[in-house]
Parts: sequence; C-alpha cells; structure tokens
Amino acid sequence: MNALAATSRNFKQAAKLLGLDSKLEKSLLIPFREIKVECTIPKDDGTLASYVGFRVQHDNARGPMKGGIRYHHEVDPDEVNALAQLMTWKTAVANIPYGGAKGGIGCSPGELSISELERLTRVFTQKIHDLIGIHTDVPAPDMGTNSQTMAWILDEYSKFHGYSPAVVTGKPVDLGGSLGRDAATGRGVLFATEALLAEHGKGIAGQRFVIQGFGNVGSWAAQLITEAGGKVIAISDVTGAIKNVNGIDIAQLVKHSAENKGIKGFNGGDAIDPNSLLTEECDVLMPAALGGVINK
Repeated sequence: MNALAATSRNFKQAAKLLGLDSKLEKSLLIPFREIKVECTIPKDDGTLASYVGFRVQHDNARGPMKGGIRYHHEVDPDEVNALAQLMTWKTAVANIPYGGAKGGIGCSPGELSISELERLTRVFTQKIHDLIGIHTDVPAPDMGTNSQTMAWILDEYSKFHGYSPAVVTGKPVDLGGSLGRDAATGRGVLFATEALLAEHGKGIAGQRFVIQGFGNVGSWAAQLITEAGGKVIAISDVTGAIKNVNGIDIAQLVKHSAENKGIKGFNGGDAIDPNSLLTEECDVLMPAALGGVINK
C-alpha cells in the first residue's frame, strides 16, 4: 500500500468514527490544486539536467496552506499528495489557522553541488511563484532542504512580488526566521517520546535508542535524547549505519556527518548493515527518515 492509499484509508476510518457526511468526506479527499512542473538547469559541467517538481495544495478552508518542500529521488505525486493531506489534518488538530500543502522535487540533493541546488530551487520557484504566497500557500523545509533553500525561495519569490519574508518559514534567523526552528521537529519527537514513556512509568534517562535517519529530525532527536540522559546505540542514514552498545558520541557524529556528508566512516562505532537497523535490540526505536518503513 503506497503512502496516498494508506493516508486515505486512515482518513476514511476517522471520517466514519466522526460520522462525516459522505459528500464532505469525498470533498476532503480531493486536493484543492495539484501542480507539476519541469525544472531544467545547467549543471556545473555545462550539461543540462531536467527534474520534475510538485506542489500539492490540499485544503485552505482554515487559512493559508502550509507544508514543506522535500528534495529526494523517490518524490512522486502520490507521496506529495499524501503528505499534503496529512498537513491539513495536522494544522486542524493543532488548531492553528492554516490548511495543508506539500511539495518536492525528484532529485538526489547529495549528488548536486550548492550552486546546482540553488539553480534548481530558483527555477522551481519561478514555476510556482504565482501559486504560493503569504495568504495562499507558505512553504517550509523538509527532507533534503534547509534554511538556505528557504532563503533562495524567498529571494526568488521577492523578485516577482517584492520583499516578502513571510512567504516561507524555516528561513535563516537573519532573514526573519524563528529561533529554535532547526531543532523543532526533533524536539517534538523528544516530547512525544517522553509522553509515551511516562505512560509506562519511565523516562528518557537510561533508555537505549536506535534511530533511523540522521538528517534534521534524527540528528536533533539524538542530541536532545543524549542531553536528557538517553543512550543512542545505533544510527543510520543514506550513507550507512553504525552501532556502539556503550552509546554513540552524538556531538562527534554531528561534526563527522557535516564534514563528510553522512555518518559513513565514523570511528566511534562499528559499521552495520543499514537493513538490520530496525531489528536491533533497543528500548525505543525511532524511524526518522522516510515513512512506511515499518510494514509488518
């Protein structure tokens, strides 16, 4: 079952429990707008490369649509549609005045230079600038993107509409971004874990953690868990996986990952098969990469 089918199934189950009218249920499943654009850029070597970008604007009944933009080679319309739908439910449950949207470009950001990523981001913004905006649709970082990506979007969008810092969230603090934004999702993981463990009379301290993913979410979750007294014993990312039963030095791993574009080669643990990470013995398993990895 793909992401969209799973998300739609869960919504239908919730709609049934809520007693929603069938016509309203059907309306809520259909996105407000789906955008697919071609993005061709010159590579650093002079060749041309084409990528496909998506923006799905799911619902704006509660306010401007809101959702991240991810860069990943597996980005496809169904995934983006599912994530946009989930953003609608997330903002509604949190009771904030936004709707839901999501975007992405099918690319491998680790294989692109900084200048290539900038060109790709600016071309994508040129294609969708008239469909996003402060009161319409506000993008944010997601997998494979960061505050620098948002700065490029802000700058490119402002060329068409005048300086508009509120067109994106997750931008650098110097451009009006929020303090703590980088750590926010990882901190949310920490809070959720604390709440779950509390139900069982436990806390973060002394627990053994295995984390799949060491991007923005996984790396911050690992740092905050360590600060709270937890022990991270295994971690993976797209480059590989490592294990240290005595606990991984997260501060050193963050430094290594930044310098080497991944955790591969880190000497503070033993290399293991990334495919075995989800079955490593631990107290808490945290999938912090792609969705749908636990399927049985």
